Amino acid sequence: MASLGPVATHDTDPQDRARFGRLLGAGIWLFFLGNPLGALIRNDNQLERWTGLASLAVFVPVYLYGLAHIPEFHLHRRRLHAWTYIAVLVACFAVIVPGAGDSSTTCLVFITALAVAILPKLEALAVVIVMFAGITAASYAVEDWSAHGNNFAVLLAAAAVWSFRLAWQRQAKLMAAEQDLSELAVQEERARIARDLHDILGHSLTVISVKAELAERLFDDDPVRARAELEDLQRLSRDALADVRSTAQGIRGISLPGEIASARMALESAGIEPSLPTVADDVPSRWRELFAWTLREGVTNVIRHSQATRCEVELDPDRIRVSDDGRGPCPDDGSGNGLEGLRQRARLAGATVTTSAGPGDRGFSLTVSVPA
Repeated sequence: MASLGPVATHDTDPQDRARFGRLLGAGIWLFFLGNPLGALIRNDNQLERWTGLASLAVFVPVYLYGLAHIPEFHLHRRRLHAWTYIAVLVACFAVIVPGAGDSSTTCLVFITALAVAILPKLEALAVVIVMFAGITAASYAVEDWSAHGNNFAVLLAAAAVWSFRLAWQRQAKLMAAEQDLSELAVQEERARIARDLHDILGHSLTVISVKAELAERLFDDDPVRARAELEDLQRLSRDALADVRSTAQGIRGISLPGEIASARMALESAGIEPSLPTVADDVPSRWRELFAWTLREGVTNVIRHSQATRCEVELDPDRIRVSDDGRGPCPDDGSGNGLEGLRQRARLAGATVTTSAGPGDRGFSLTVSVPA
């Protein structure tokens, strides 16, 4: 009879602890093998005594080795190996019988325990039935033999080991579920970082490109302003690099007031008239990050694709709207990576994203609404 212990994992230490627990539990019950051992020692027949002792010496390590590798039989579906272990133990029992007599039936209790631990359910049940019936029948059929209660010990051992087996299976399923959740969390974190990097680089590179073009046009006519634009390019490049680094480290934040100021500067650099709110105090704090990402994505798309002359941002406690008077939706109907990333953010926050024509059925409008 043995304890199955915790399920083995990929970590060496937990696996070794589980194996040690099973062997410790089994070692306690090996005390009952003193019955056949004593009978063999008392046997006057030298051949029966020594062959029986040798078989018992093989029986114990084979039994313990099987217990130490219980998870492997199930995880790798080693059915043939399992039956090989059982067959070796049964062969050892057969050699012990002549020297130990009815005391040898104690070995069948251990064989039953290992069978219940490593065999498929129906096959394990068949072994239990055969062992119980065999011990009971032998006590009646063989003269001077007694079951010594080993037939009922077979049932008790089977029930005990089966309960440990169920506990091991439940723990295995729990650990598998935890591993799946861990992998899912990693995938979601990677997707979040990818979305953040796309938004950061998309916005920053768009503004840098616009400022570079503006600086080129001003280089001959207004060198002072061109120099100022180049200085802005350096600052924007440093800021973008810092944002990428902090995002990769998972520590980056984004503020709505900061995005309003950044959007105003970017729109003006692109020659688009901005109509932006000056404060964001009415927006609840839990929605400010989502609104900031919306503003960044919306303004980036206006600068990139709209060919607009004016961009208007409406900010309410439960809604933000970015609209322009440009050429309308892109050919992909607004389903690009940036908008898709914004939809995912909104979905996680319980918000909704809608796109439509801008004011007066001109241009493009992006709206994110949150629960009131």
